[in-house]
Amino acid sequence: MTEKNLYNPPMNYPRCILKKGKEKPVLGFHPWIFSGAIDSVDESIAAGDIVQVESASGDFLGLGYFNAASQITVRMLTFQKEVIDSDFFEKKIRNAFNLRKEHVLNPSTNACRLINSDGDFLPGLVADLYHNVLVVQFSTAGMEKQKNILLPLLEKDFSLCAIYEKGEIKEREFEGLKKENQILAGNLPNTKTEILENDLRYRIHWSATQKTGFFLDQRENRNLIRGMAHGKKVLDCFCYSGGFSVSAAAGGAQEIMSVDISEDAVESAEENMRMNFPKIPHFIEKRDVFDFLREDVFQPDLIILDPPAFCKNKGQIQQAARGYKDINLAAIKKLPAGGLLYTASCSSFITPDLFQKIVFGAAKDAKREVRILSKTGHAMDHPVSIYHPEGEYLKGLLLQVG
Repeated sequence: MTEKNLYNPPMNYPRCILKKGKEKPVLGFHPWIFSGAIDSVDESIAAGDIVQVESASGDFLGLGYFNAASQITVRMLTFQKEVIDSDFFEKKIRNAFNLRKEHVLNPSTNACRLINSDGDFLPGLVADLYHNVLVVQFSTAGMEKQKNILLPLLEKDFSLCAIYEKGEIKEREFEGLKKENQILAGNLPNTKTEILENDLRYRIHWSATQKTGFFLDQRENRNLIRGMAHGKKVLDCFCYSGGFSVSAAAGGAQEIMSVDISEDAVESAEENMRMNFPKIPHFIEKRDVFDFLREDVFQPDLIILDPPAFCKNKGQIQQAARGYKDINLAAIKKLPAGGLLYTASCSSFITPDLFQKIVFGAAKDAKREVRILSKTGHAMDHPVSIYHPEGEYLKGLLLQVG
């Protein structure tokens, strides 16, 4: 990045001029430029167009795509002078794929995130591989405009039966884009796909999926639980499709209870447990987790709390903090001496520091001895750019309760 001025191809992109003093984040390679930092733009720029970003004094800062309808008006693609074309995107995608092929994909794991938006320096693009189905999300007008270039690059390394766009996401609405799910190529196999993760089998039901189909970001944390579960009674809260339940069973759990309020979730969790470990005692409840923790007589040795995001914007932080505290308080009270709690938050507005303070408050109110055994985050296929800390949304704590 320090050599950004060594190559000077012909530049004919429309210009986006920043206000005086607003170039500092861009000089620090932060990929977002908010509307308030922009002084002027050339006329006739359409949503998703590539723009050349300049400081108030006319210094070249980089290239990104523009959308006046979004609060994040420019998302930077590069801080060098280069042409944004198929070759540009192919290099970025190749770097991302190489990381996954070297460190994630193997004979025992055939599902992973191939492209993680800003974490792979491709803001607005997510691509997840589920065996032979590629699920894509184009969450910004800039990436939507590049779709015809990107799709052939994304599929050419894999033998796919379908490319499925999960476009019913709020981010597209913020960008002025239509929200819809659609099959872009091929056919989804019998509405469901079986994947492998660390030699464990899971079925993805395309008609009733959260995120892009599976919580891929928790892979390494499921493996952590697998190593801690031997001989324990395990309570998997917000179980979704039973990822933590199946991992606990693989680790030799004595008994497992899976709880979720969603009918689709409990059916999926039951199917995945039955498919992998039909003989391990497994009980499942379609029930509100808060009520279950306070009222049910099941006495676990290990609790997993992996709730959906309680906080979708800054205005919800206080309310979300109360929710996280209440649920962790109930879990800590329920555990016996020596019991384990893995608690997580996927709310990007709840920072790791704030999350630990919330759990501290719950431990204090429970009047229990609690110590941190491990701090966790995303799996390796969900990299975070060091210049974009906002990309670090998942944080977890493995605790022992005294």
